Amino acid sequence: MTTLVGTPAQRIDAYGKVTGQTEYSGDLTMPGMLHAKILFAGRPHARILSIDTSQAEALPGVVAIFTAKDVPVNEYGLQINDQPVLCGPVPTTNTNQETKKQVDPSIVRFVGDQVAIIVAETEQIAEQARKLIRVEYQDLPVLTDPEEAMQPGAFPIHPEISPSNICVHDKIRKGDVEKGFAEADVIVEAEYRVPMQEHAYLQPEAGLAYVDENGLLTVKAAGQWTHVDRKQIAHALNLPEDQVRVQYPAIGGAFGGREDMSIQIVIALAAWKLKRPVKIIWSRQESIIGHAKRHAMIIRAKWGARRDGKLTAAQNLFIADGGAYMYTTNKVLGNSTITESGPYYIPNIKGDVIGVYTNNVPAAAFRGFGAPQAAFMAESQMNKLAEKLGLDPVEIRRINALQATDTMAVGTPPPNKPTILEVINAAAEKFGWEQNSGPSHPPSPSNTPPAVKRGRGFAAGFKNIGFSFGYKENCWARVEIHGRAEIETVTVWCAAAEVGQGNHTILAQIAAEVTGVPLQQINLVTMDTLDMGNAGSASASRLTVMSGNAVKGAAERALEKWKNEERPAIAEYTYLAPPTTPFDPETGYCTPNFLYAYAAQAVEAEVDTETGHVRLLRVVSAHDVGKAINPDLVVGQIEGGIVQAQGYVIQENFITRNGYILTDQFSTYLIPTIWDIPEKVEAVIVEIPAEIGPWGAKGVGELPYLPLAPAITAAIHDATGVWIDQFPLTPERVLRALGKI
Repeated sequence: MTTLVGTPAQRIDAYGKVTGQTEYSGDLTMPGMLHAKILFAGRPHARILSIDTSQAEALPGVVAIFTAKDVPVNEYGLQINDQPVLCGPVPTTNTNQETKKQVDPSIVRFVGDQVAIIVAETEQIAEQARKLIRVEYQDLPVLTDPEEAMQPGAFPIHPEISPSNICVHDKIRKGDVEKGFAEADVIVEAEYRVPMQEHAYLQPEAGLAYVDENGLLTVKAAGQWTHVDRKQIAHALNLPEDQVRVQYPAIGGAFGGREDMSIQIVIALAAWKLKRPVKIIWSRQESIIGHAKRHAMIIRAKWGARRDGKLTAAQNLFIADGGAYMYTTNKVLGNSTITESGPYYIPNIKGDVIGVYTNNVPAAAFRGFGAPQAAFMAESQMNKLAEKLGLDPVEIRRINALQATDTMAVGTPPPNKPTILEVINAAAEKFGWEQNSGPSHPPSPSNTPPAVKRGRGFAAGFKNIGFSFGYKENCWARVEIHGRAEIETVTVWCAAAEVGQGNHTILAQIAAEVTGVPLQQINLVTMDTLDMGNAGSASASRLTVMSGNAVKGAAERALEKWKNEERPAIAEYTYLAPPTTPFDPETGYCTPNFLYAYAAQAVEAEVDTETGHVRLLRVVSAHDVGKAINPDLVVGQIEGGIVQAQGYVIQENFITRNGYILTDQFSTYLIPTIWDIPEKVEAVIVEIPAEIGPWGAKGVGELPYLPLAPAITAAIHDATGVWIDQFPLTPERVLRALGKI
């Protein structure tokens, strides 16, 4: 029997991807296929008075144009149905206008709201027709500052849902904060500002929808959760879910940006109405305008500590820009609330985490899911306290590291053994932190210009694995073992999405490990709603634990049947994670998660004090992954997460003005290239098994992202003596902080 768990097995999708044989959404084609384009609102807040499609419909080659009046149930949303599928006026007798409270579809609330879908014989004709549609707007007040939007008397963006524009308010009330500050010898107060971030996945939104030979409406488009995509499509089209099939082709990156709908419902609508295949591909500009971003936040913090370094109290206020619709703001901010204390024991905490509707692009899931923003604040506070107390940044973290018997910000102990101390020590040791702790650390090469200063920084972080707040976490899989005297093939059925992270390779390794066959004998049937149970989303760093346990359980059951001479041996298994509970609305008290993972990073950076450029030289990133099912994939996730986080902190500058996006191309929104990434990234894999994970595995996808921003700003402070509490660290911002401009 070959042992595959714990080995760097080659990715099962590698060959198809490197040879170009793998089909992505944009590669799909069918006979008789039509092409679609979407008319975006192009303005941040307005009422649509009329839509005239007559000129566009008269254009030769135009097959149909669909507007709000054509949508059976004109609403959707991953958390709440607060967004119209298509914005525009509808007759009062339309079935959309039910007696229940519903979002007004005639209002556009951000520039990327969709107004019409144009279907034509070619993409070029659809594009030409889009320009011929005439829309009459009545502009409404535009709110782009969340602090302004939450003030009494501000114009309500969703009067039917939130007259105050506040869509989320999570609270933490633990201990006695005033008493905690009275006990402190040192108090640090600061305001932090973190920006929006574009997902910038390689593959823009694209998809193909058609009605198959059995009358099943089929949508092939990249996403992160097939079954929830199906639910939203079926709801908007007023169809039974079993009449809709969602199937994912290969997915060119996601990072949370594909959790929410983009083109799926409208192409499904067109295909269902026309009974012909309909395809769409967004341009990069359409993608940047049309899908959600990472939450921008303003965070005000006050932390206290005793002379010996022990934390006594923390008081935090988060104001998050939720943008025009809810998307996952409620869940993202729930995660910010959990992680606002950092991976440390703080006896007294008062926290308020507020999400606000604005007329900006909606904010949604993005790798780290609210934890990177909280970590920037928490770790910066720790570094500033260390400086005031004359303590080493690593030592203050060791002093306060969360222990198994400590209570977290939510008032309950962590569900699994905290391993923050282990990853702090692993990162510090690999980096050689103690060896380079002198006054001139780290030394610069002799040929370095005098204006270039070097410094080092340290930060840590933690995050949940799996869904939270009372959701019954589950994942379904089926395993079929075929053969006569010997096992010939093993087929794994699981809808889990492969978004580039390597999950399907992990599932194949697990199935091969359990059944004792080589990896080549494993077949996967995945990313489909047809004949499959719910696998949940490719998010929350959850799939190794959830789908891994589901496949392991199904394979073990099938193998038992095989041993009992059942041929073929077929078994299903649904893995149910331990239960969680929601926030108490006034105190935040709860057990929100069933598993946490921990990370720590040490960095070395260079600052050119004449140009303001920041260069990341070295990153050591330590992670407790429980068990590395495939160590190469773990290292890949760490390296990729660090590069993406570096873009967030240093290069990527998402600029809007009055609700309009100014950086809607990669020529103006700059992401890291090979010339920008760190010169050296060293991944340190720490394996402390978690009882509930397959072979003790946890998750790693989001963890590398969390500590990098505060580690970099700590390194800049080490090099220059200046704290910078806002990023991206553009040259202008750095020079302003240094007093050079």
